[in-house]
Formats: sequence, structure tokens, C-alpha cells
Amino acid sequence: MLSRKNIMAECVPSRATGMEGGIVIKDDWPGYSLELFTYPEHYREDIESVYIPHGVIMDRTERLARHIMDDIGDHDMVVLCVLKGGYKFCSDLVEFIKVQCRNSNKHLETRVEFIRLKSYLNDQSTEDLHIIGSQDLSVLRGKNVLIVEAIVDTGKTMKALLKHVEAFEPKMVKVAGLLVKRVPNVVGSLPDYVGFEIPNRFVVGYALDYNEYFRDLNHICVISEIGKVKYKI
Repeated sequence: MLSRKNIMAECVPSRATGMEGGIVIKDDWPGYSLELFTYPEHYREDIESVYIPHGVIMDRTERLARHIMDDIGDHDMVVLCVLKGGYKFCSDLVEFIKVQCRNSNKHLETRVEFIRLKSYLNDQSTEDLHIIGSQDLSVLRGKNVLIVEAIVDTGKTMKALLKHVEAFEPKMVKVAGLLVKRVPNVVGSLPDYVGFEIPNRFVVGYALDYNEYFRDLNHICVISEIGKVKYKI
């Protein structure tokens, strides 16, 4: 079993960009043993480890909410939630923003809109990007917009979405990404608010899926080879 000291050495703030750059999880971080946590029993053979526990996700999300309040507080904001993987992160982030408002003298009125992106087949990102539910985003015109996405890898999908959103002439656009993968050939810049920077591993849970499975996991976990084969389409 890993000691607390060894575990914490794997998850440290980015020295290059500070806390806003996200918590960096090193390439050799194996995750926590499944025996240390509760999870749906039917996934026992389908996940290798708990990569980021739910409590850590919530604490980091609360911190991101504070950064957003510092930047945008006292202004109206439209939150554009990227479905389906981003719905839990978005819900928790907006709730933390509301709590921050109640506990401060700032007021940040939020309106939540939804958009769906689809670019994955099994565990591989494809060039075929579908933007669903985007026919009319005129509500974004002249507004402060926060795009909330669960995971950003090559950046191609986010670049396409930003171009689409900017066509509606918002006042300002910020991006909050729970996870950013370290992958080659990155396009564009990092999100403005990053939860965790992770290695190029396929993770599921906390609404992140593999062919619509694993969304019911509270923790972010590493899918096993058994799981990939079982739920492959």
C-alpha cells in the first residue's frame, strides 16, 4: 500500500502556472486500490483503480468556483454546459458558485444552457465532431460565457466549440475544464480554469463514459482492458 507521503507526491500544483493551472498528476501515478473505496459492484472487473476520489474532485471544484467568482463576480454569466460528460462537474461548480455568493457580498447571476459534443468512438477521439443542440445560442450575445467541459485532450473539439460560440458575439468567453490530458499535438491553449492535469489515460466516472457506461461512478477511475472489451461497440 502506498504511504500518504508517496500518494501526495503524485498530485501537486503546477509550478509553471500555479494553482489555476490545475493539480498535476504524474505519469506513473497508478491510482488508489479499489478496496479503499465504494463503487457499483457490477464494475469490479471493469476498472483498474480509483484515479481521483470524489471528495478530491469536490474540493478542487469548490476552489475553481472561488477563482471564477474573483474574476466574474457581480456580473451576469451564462454557463454553457457541454453534455453529457460535463453535467456533474457543471452542476457541482454552479452550486459552489451559489454558495460563494451567499457567503460574500458579491452577486453572480447564472443561467445554464446546454450543448452536446460527440467526437469519441470507443476510447479514441475522431475527426468527426458533432455539435448537438446548438441551433440557437443567441442568448449568448453580449453576455459573459463560461463553457464547462469535463475533459480536454487535443483541444480540437474545444477550438471548434469556441469558434462556434464566438459567432454569437458574447462579451467574454472563459472555459472551465475539470481534466486536461497531456497529449501530443495539442491545439489551442489550456482552459482558463483547470481542475486536474492528467496523463494520457482513458478515464471514466463522474459522468465521463465509455460508450454510455460508467457515468454512475462517483470517482474518476481508470478503465480496465476487460471493461474496454466488454462495452466496445
